[in-house]
Amino acid sequence: MNKHQIIASSALASVLALGLVGNAAAADPAGKEKCYGIAKAGQNDCANLSGTHSCAGQSKADMSPEDWKYVAKGSCAKMGGKSADEAKAAMQPKK
Repeated sequence: MNKHQIIASSALASVLALGLVGNAAAADPAGKEKCYGIAKAGQNDCANLSGTHSCAGQSKADMSPEDWKYVAKGSCAKMGGKSADEAKAAMQPKK
């Protein structure tokens, strides 16, 4: 490799690394919590619990218990939503 290729490769690696760090920081916004069961169809914030979709805006039904939206911390229960643990427990088959 010549000097220019090494510099270009290093610069590209740095940009990619910064992108990954930015995504990790954006994964949990300050002052927010995930609230399950309140998202309208197509208005979820990311993947659902069952793994049937992996992206925002892909929920198919209103108020699906496995889809979530970010809300202000402490407001989820007031909106009728559930935490991740509560949503997972609700999805377990009844004995």
